[in-house]
Amino acid sequence: MTKANLRTRAALATGLALGAALLAASGAPLAAAPRKAVRATPASLGAFRAQRAAIDLPMSVGRGQLINLPAPISDVFVSDEDVADVQVRSATQIFVFAKAKGESTVFATTRSGAVVYSANIRAGTNTNSIDSMLKLAMPDAVIVATPMNGMVLLTGTVGAPEDSAQAEELVQAFVGEGSKVVSRLRTATPLQVNLQVKIAEVSRSLIKEIGSNLLTRDTTGGFQFGVAQGRNFGSVGPIDFSRFPTRDFSGDFGFPASTLPNFPFNPANPNVPLNPLSGTAFNYNNLGLGAGKTAVALAGRLFGLDIASALDLAETQGLVTTLAQPNLTALSGETASFLAGGEFPIPISQDLGTITIQYKQYGVSLAFTPTVLSDGRISMRVRPEVSELSTEGTIRLNGFDVPGLTTRRAETTVELGSGQSFMIGGLLSNRQTNQIQRAPGLGNVPILGSLFRSTAYRKGETELVIIVTPYLVKPVNSPNEIALPTDGFKTATDLERVFLGKMESGKSGEKRPVPTQAPPATIVAPAVGAALQPVPQPKPIEKRVKKQASTAAAPGFSGN
Repeated sequence: MTKANLRTRAALATGLALGAALLAASGAPLAAAPRKAVRATPASLGAFRAQRAAIDLPMSVGRGQLINLPAPISDVFVSDEDVADVQVRSATQIFVFAKAKGESTVFATTRSGAVVYSANIRAGTNTNSIDSMLKLAMPDAVIVATPMNGMVLLTGTVGAPEDSAQAEELVQAFVGEGSKVVSRLRTATPLQVNLQVKIAEVSRSLIKEIGSNLLTRDTTGGFQFGVAQGRNFGSVGPIDFSRFPTRDFSGDFGFPASTLPNFPFNPANPNVPLNPLSGTAFNYNNLGLGAGKTAVALAGRLFGLDIASALDLAETQGLVTTLAQPNLTALSGETASFLAGGEFPIPISQDLGTITIQYKQYGVSLAFTPTVLSDGRISMRVRPEVSELSTEGTIRLNGFDVPGLTTRRAETTVELGSGQSFMIGGLLSNRQTNQIQRAPGLGNVPILGSLFRSTAYRKGETELVIIVTPYLVKPVNSPNEIALPTDGFKTATDLERVFLGKMESGKSGEKRPVPTQAPPATIVAPAVGAALQPVPQPKPIEKRVKKQASTAAAPGFSGN
């Protein structure tokens, strides 16, 4: 209790004493006849009842309010005088003011104990100044700032999500770092953004390969010499006479029988023996093993050498076209993701020889976070990606073939209006590779050196474009308004599949069957003053009753 309150109570007591003296001088009885004392018992006291503050009174530090009371008071109670205090002006007026941040409770009662005024005072930052500042900065927003135990709670409605963040920053700068600002603001109309991404890629490749393969054999009986260049396309060796028949040619040459060994002969010319030590066999069984290549074989005898060669000619042209158009819709300020593809396993070696499997995603994926600005523009962080399995970069790990990935990915933040397009990524690549494999020294010889070298020429061109287009969208009223890829699709019957070779019998562009709403029932209200139609009554059920029972009393009224 403050000293001012005590002085006020002393003044009230002095006034009451003067009033009693005047009544005594006039001869009026000062007190009523004494009553018989009644001893209070627990039953007469009744149950205890706690009373809380009737209202919550938010106030700014350093400001106060003058409260007019409906009845005179005699006592004032303040729970925390360091937070809020009360000055009593008269028996029906008190002045409440805030001194520091916090909460304090005020009760004002009469002499009989009746509560005239009670309030829970929440003292904080100057909320009126905060409201004025927010109204000046954001005239279209409805924001209420409420101080609570060293923090400021913001409630209300704003037009866009960035207005909520801006209001929180303004209030935090106003109250300082000593107070915490909690925002519970809501957007007036939640905005949804549909993002359409187009990923277009054209890749061309050209491969030219010229390979020379050479194999020789010297059969002169002198110094043996041989050269091998390139892949194993075949072999050069003597003729295999084991598959030819043999006979005794001793008589043909004037010798006694069995003088000469049996010689093989050609069944087409049985009188001419074949020399097992003469002739050369050229084997080209492996000529076509050069996959994707055209091989030209040459064989003969030159400079006393048996020469076999194979010329590999290859030209490969490739064209790859990729077009992906993922679409995704998200609420303003929220993150959405999309994946159309799959996952492939990757074996990972662990301790003690164990192997675990980890899966990695691939396919067409999209993730973005849109934020609709106050002027209708859209700021978004977008991350599109297109990846596919590739044999390039494949490795073998623990007996498993782990494929490589060809990935096109972009991640950026852009700002544009609804319906506008932006190319967030592009690539123009032109690469050329020329590789020569040759024998040292021999491959450098003009003309003849081409027999000892192979060339490979590779050229690749890639052009990639990624375009994003956001739209502010609203949901449709009926799902029947949305077209589906399966609209008009019908499975072919057995007769159509077997005899006509059809896989489906639907029509492109045909609408799918959708449920329809029944027409509302029409109820005609009767006109005022119209005669009511009699309601037909059900026919009574006929019962067979005995004659002697006809005189018995029956329920109802009788017309007789």
